[in-house]
Amino acid sequence: MPGSTHPDDALTRATVDLLRDLIRNACVNDGTADSGGEIRSVRTLEGFFAGSGLDLEVVEPHPGRASLITRIHGTDPGAPSLALVGHLDVVPVHEAGWSRDPFAAEIVDGEIWGRGALDMLCLTASYAAVTRAIATGSFRPRGDLVFAAVADEEAGSGLGVEWLTENRLDLIDADFVLTESGGVPVGPTPSISTTIGEKGLAGRRLVVHGTPGHGSAPWGARNAAIIAADAVYRLSRYHAPVQITPDWRRYVAALDLDPALAARLLDPVRIIDALHELGTLAGFAHASTHTTVSPNVVRAGDKDNVIPALATVTLDIRVLPGIAAADVDAYLREALGELMADVTIEGEGFEAATRSPIDTPLYDALGAAARRAYPNADLLPMLSVGGSDARFYRRRGIPAYGFALLSRRWDYGMFRQLFHGNDERIDVESVSLTVNALDAVVRDLHG
Repeated sequence: MPGSTHPDDALTRATVDLLRDLIRNACVNDGTADSGGEIRSVRTLEGFFAGSGLDLEVVEPHPGRASLITRIHGTDPGAPSLALVGHLDVVPVHEAGWSRDPFAAEIVDGEIWGRGALDMLCLTASYAAVTRAIATGSFRPRGDLVFAAVADEEAGSGLGVEWLTENRLDLIDADFVLTESGGVPVGPTPSISTTIGEKGLAGRRLVVHGTPGHGSAPWGARNAAIIAADAVYRLSRYHAPVQITPDWRRYVAALDLDPALAARLLDPVRIIDALHELGTLAGFAHASTHTTVSPNVVRAGDKDNVIPALATVTLDIRVLPGIAAADVDAYLREALGELMADVTIEGEGFEAATRSPIDTPLYDALGAAARRAYPNADLLPMLSVGGSDARFYRRRGIPAYGFALLSRRWDYGMFRQLFHGNDERIDVESVSLTVNALDAVVRDLHG
């Protein structure tokens, strides 16, 4: 194992046990207000912190949708504060696609299986273990240390960090923030992926208009379902303009690829034809260099013998830095072409991409922690193609990073594939590396 951590140390054992409990709580967030049930994991955390002397505050903006926050006050009021922000909810599972019970939290061949193991209950458990260890130990941080286990991240954070930001900012505010996602070793040195920013959001819905009729005579009908299917197909074939960002250039360099392939991946004209050569990294590579449009929910029809007059297509749109709301609508019109005569674009929501600087003492502490486990490793600053609670801090100018420390069995393709995927799991070695690195970061920053 790299570095000095060991999967049998007390910090690792506490994290593994808590992680398994959190997985078993099955706080599945399907996007509805009454799902999630994060109060179950809040009660688990209350038991975990019992006897620590910490003051725990629970907020519950909707029945069952609870977050738990605690703060260790530092010895120096002028020292920077650090918030460890982890979410408690997980996305739904398609149980038929799993090899094991997604909520049993089994340990098999050194891996903890279960929904949320990677996204992001491992980190939430690690944050809790570090916070408890500091609260009950002799070390006293100079700056405040905030632990926040929050609800609703998987559905946009309206009942989690967004609600806390608008209603109880005093609980979660800090000068620096750590959250998901990062820690994958990249390349031979290796470089350790560290999220410093993320793409923005621009949700849209297509309303498709057809003409109703009897399903027994479909020829020549203006069937809204068929028009919607054509729209979905066109969107799947559409590529927004390529953007070769500095983040993507750094990532390609860290991969240490064949120079000819690397050159194609950095060429706006040739990158699309080169993506398939990256295997499981292809989707991430495309999302890192394009504003993406994913038609994820399609609805049409009410009765099996009636040609539908209306269909809707809900789009998940993620925008790169520098892209505006008007650009998004222009991309949709370009992709749909003459279908726009039957389509209305609904929705004006827009959240720009966010980014944090890397010339901060926290970023330096992350690098030092990574090198304790992987000598000569550098941090690889990355733009996440997904979303996280970090954006609520970055919008207010607070540096927020996604950081962990995974074992060498991981590559970024597998990491992305298991996020929201079947057979989600994390190895105990990575849990040990992560929790010990986080403990070192807090002590380095606040020592």
